[in-house]
Amino acid sequence: MYSQITTATVCGLKSVCVQVEADVCDGMPVFEMVGFLSSEVKEARERVRTALHNCGYPLPAKRITVNLSPADVRKSGSGFDLPIAAAILAALGKIRQDALKDTLVLGEISLNGTVQPIRGVLPIVAKAKEIGIRRCILPYGNQAEAKLIPGIDLWAVEDLKELISCLNGRPYPVKAFPEENEMFRRNAEPDFSELNGQKSVRRACEVAVSGMHNFLMIWPPGSGKTMLAKRIPGILPPMTEKERLEVSKIYSVCGMLPQSGHLIDRRPFRMPHHTISPNGLSGGGIVPKPGEISLAHKGVLFLDELPEYKKSTLEILRQPMEDKEITLVRQSGTYRYPADFMLVAAMNPCKCGYYPDRSRCRCREAEIAGYLGKVSKPLLDRMDICVEAPVIRYEELTGTKANESSAEIRNRVMQALERQRFRFRETEISYNSQISSKDMERYCRLSCSQQIYMKEIYQKLELSARGYYKILKTARTIADLDDCADIRDCHLNEAVCYRIQDKKYWE
Repeated sequence: MYSQITTATVCGLKSVCVQVEADVCDGMPVFEMVGFLSSEVKEARERVRTALHNCGYPLPAKRITVNLSPADVRKSGSGFDLPIAAAILAALGKIRQDALKDTLVLGEISLNGTVQPIRGVLPIVAKAKEIGIRRCILPYGNQAEAKLIPGIDLWAVEDLKELISCLNGRPYPVKAFPEENEMFRRNAEPDFSELNGQKSVRRACEVAVSGMHNFLMIWPPGSGKTMLAKRIPGILPPMTEKERLEVSKIYSVCGMLPQSGHLIDRRPFRMPHHTISPNGLSGGGIVPKPGEISLAHKGVLFLDELPEYKKSTLEILRQPMEDKEITLVRQSGTYRYPADFMLVAAMNPCKCGYYPDRSRCRCREAEIAGYLGKVSKPLLDRMDICVEAPVIRYEELTGTKANESSAEIRNRVMQALERQRFRFRETEISYNSQISSKDMERYCRLSCSQQIYMKEIYQKLELSARGYYKILKTARTIADLDDCADIRDCHLNEAVCYRIQDKKYWE
């Protein structure tokens, strides 16, 4: 007998439907599986055989052939166990084939028949709803994640016996939705009110977040670079529903989506250690999984001690910072992952950390040049804002004056972002940092005197075209913070100051 069941696999962030066909006929006893299968899918043969035997459904001495089509799509992951078992049972007449109409099945099976949760359920269920699937049968452990997609019937099964009984006519017992675990509840975020001094750097940070500009801090050790960066999430704007779904899909594919019954509603803040490999940053594997730059999508990627990262690792950032996505080409296919993040980086000016203070810095000129040379000019050119700050004074450190809170800063950021949303309401642009060169005249128009000033700056600082446009986009954000429709001279001056600091160290 022949049966067919619909399941799906994840390629990148997209879900591809797969048809599981099973045929049981007379002949030499054998269990064949075909269809461009990875090693873990091939191993499903033994898992399914043993699980069926332990559940009271031993395979007969017949020729069993299972095909996963389309054959040109590589099948990977453990989510094919349950549909393979269901297809074989349907071909054997143990379950009704009409019960599997308009149904998508996925899940991993243990040897005792227990159904285990898998990765990537969110994009799979979203795709099933899109193509008109009426019902999804999936592991109970993935129920909270699957319910994030409304409008589709879900059967969350705990073992193979429950699947068989429900498909054979027993009413599906609706299971209580698990309560949110303590570990998924929101923790208090560090607040800017806890950070003393460094007013100029606070201002630069506010400007960076208001336009989602890339931000580089060059300070001596112990000045508070990491403390400030960890407080950035407290002033980030809330995510839109579309952004929440995009980010949640990425974390679902990585198996990192909290089973709390909610989409991710906090912008990611990723802080990889400097020992991270290129594949860890970009994504890797035979079937690539998203890396840190994709996990930081719509949020912040913070690289502390920037020159300590391998230069080959840092250079990976250049293309995603421009294109807002990363393309990984492997033998099994081409995978595209979103990578629209705000890069925040911190570094010391030399190995000891005190250059150019020669009373404390003992590094030789060659050592300083070698240390700074680990950060390439093309990567520096992609940083919108570069700031330095001196060691904090004792009076600032021990002062009792109340500091501005994250909530106050966030209110100003939100006001600036509202002005940007209104300005870009008829475009696909969300933030000033995304303005393209062809739209500069429309959104960052300068007066005649300002054009003369910027010509002098362009020649004096020997700016690239990218660097010039980044100054204008930063000035546009500063104007938004001041609720100004036009860019003023003071806004240009402040934006230019944010591009001077890197020249101080790298020229």
